Amino acid sequence: MTGKIHFTQETGPSVFSFTTENFRMAQKIIARYPEGRQQSALMPLLTLAQKQQGWIPKVAMDYIAMLLSIAPVRVYEVATFYTMYNLSPVGKHVIEVCTTTPCWLRGSDQIVEACEKHLGVRMGETTADGHFTLREVECLGACVNAPMCAVEDIFYEDLTAESMVKLIGDIERGTAVPGPQNGRHSSEPLKLVEKK
Repeated sequence: MTGKIHFTQETGPSVFSFTTENFRMAQKIIARYPEGRQQSALMPLLTLAQKQQGWIPKVAMDYIAMLLSIAPVRVYEVATFYTMYNLSPVGKHVIEVCTTTPCWLRGSDQIVEACEKHLGVRMGETTADGHFTLREVECLGACVNAPMCAVEDIFYEDLTAESMVKLIGDIERGTAVPGPQNGRHSSEPLKLVEKK
């Protein structure tokens, strides 16, 4: 759902600051860059804020702008450009289904349909219990193992509608195994999988 920006304070906290541990991490990140180039730490700090909060409210962006001594609009520009940043609350698990051409050719539309049917939500929505948000994304770069999805930056590949439904349950139970879901090792040729 690229392009939808939710900067409403009703859905977010009125104040934000890094935890003590995350503040120390932020200082280490900022220190990696030469004097006068601290703004280069923007993306890692946005990621740190998202990991702390679960999403990036406007007050977190303003806080990061203050830490980096840059105009808040510079932070908004980056946060709204990249789909990896959640600008509104999301579920505990964000399922990002790749629907770019290689995944589509290998059946990503069936993966999307299985997710929507099993979870009872459409793309861009969150389940009523807050456990899952379903999102469509552009290429995640694992085309040889298409179709695939990512959950918390972990790739699940070689999906079918059936394996996707099983994967959702495994994610909820904390037993999901990353990588190919069809017995393939890494990106070995499928012919080797068929011989096993």
